[in-house]
Amino acid sequence: MSEFFPTIGKIPYEGKDSKTPLAFKYYNPDEIIDGKPMREHLKFALSWWHTMGGDGTDMFGVGTADKTWGESAPEARAKAKVDAAFEIMTKLSIDYFCFHDRDLSPEYGTLAETNAKLDEIVDYIAEKMKADPSKKLLWGTAKAFDHPRYMHGAGTSPSADVFAYAAAQIKKAIDATIKLGGKGYVFWGGREGYETLLNTNYALEQDNMARLLKMAVAYARSKGYDGDFYIEPKPKEPTKHQYDFDTATVLGFLQKYGLWDDFFMNIEANHATLAQHTFQHELRVARENGKFGSIDANQGDALLGWDTDQFPTNIYDATLCMYEVIKAGGFTNGGLNFDAKARRGSFTPEDIFLSYIAGMDTFALGFKAARALIADGRLDQFVADRYKSWTTGIGKDIIDGKADFESLEKYALEKGEVTDSLTSGRQEMLEAIINNVLFTL
Repeated sequence: MSEFFPTIGKIPYEGKDSKTPLAFKYYNPDEIIDGKPMREHLKFALSWWHTMGGDGTDMFGVGTADKTWGESAPEARAKAKVDAAFEIMTKLSIDYFCFHDRDLSPEYGTLAETNAKLDEIVDYIAEKMKADPSKKLLWGTAKAFDHPRYMHGAGTSPSADVFAYAAAQIKKAIDATIKLGGKGYVFWGGREGYETLLNTNYALEQDNMARLLKMAVAYARSKGYDGDFYIEPKPKEPTKHQYDFDTATVLGFLQKYGLWDDFFMNIEANHATLAQHTFQHELRVARENGKFGSIDANQGDALLGWDTDQFPTNIYDATLCMYEVIKAGGFTNGGLNFDAKARRGSFTPEDIFLSYIAGMDTFALGFKAARALIADGRLDQFVADRYKSWTTGIGKDIIDGKADFESLEKYALEKGEVTDSLTSGRQEMLEAIINNVLFTL
């Protein structure tokens, strides 16, 4: 089989002093850290949709990159995508991939025909994985948002027929995920929300979304699936208001509908910023509630108000992200999926590799910086000292449930003014500590 990228070899690790564009400066996949290689700490994944299908098309122009992979027929192109994806993963030392069902194989007409064609591609991928066991599926999902049938949602559609169709499509995507050994299945509510409440039965739509999720869990578990289910929060775009607005909103939804035990969060950086949160905030909320699962690694543009899905190059964001991941105990079934696309003007085949190298090096450096911050200890110690009043005296009584309003009133009357108990937050000093640690690596 001929190569799709004959001029590009396996990307080497050359170290931070390297000036070679097609080389890693910080990501050494086989470097052993805390008893396991860096590739297992980071669990990088290729996104099938952006990498294999995203050609630079936007609302103002046609594609700029050729993603036909040399084939005009959809069946042949789907197989060529598989071959090209495995070549990319091998040359970049990426062990995982993620897919939407329609990224692997498009719609062909009837659902039965579409399913049969999808089965062929899933079987083909399974053969490739058997030949190279290092390549694994991180998670799968169904593309239940782009077809006109889903214009008003899938699980939240006002049409029961659309709900049924979405369930059938999700069932097949779960089958594909199980067949390929995936340990994650993602729900992203691309159109699960509303444009106006004037035409929306809000309560019914939320109830129906929960019904769909419960059916999916029941079906997958009945087939022996023992992996995680993820919900990927996003506040808007394409729908004006989406029901999975942010992590906190999703946690409330899971609790209300009895879905807590099966679902975790797949946090995307650019979605966090669209919700007016930091990436670290969304990860912290998930981690502190025991719901951290997986990450879609990308970044947005502060000057643009939409989901630009850029390859991540912000070292500070990556450092604070990996700080949360390490504090969560690292990845289990999840990983770092590059839900990112090269810019429209970066259209050559080489740009695929340059973009991934930039993102992978960013998170490798962020991982090392986060480990150094934790080992340094100053951030953790500052937080511990700031809240030490909760470990003794009246603070401990409150924590232990020994205090009530009457006893707290008595304490406050006897204590008098309490402003002298406050200490400086020293935000600037803490940010300087991050700089100090980061730039001494």
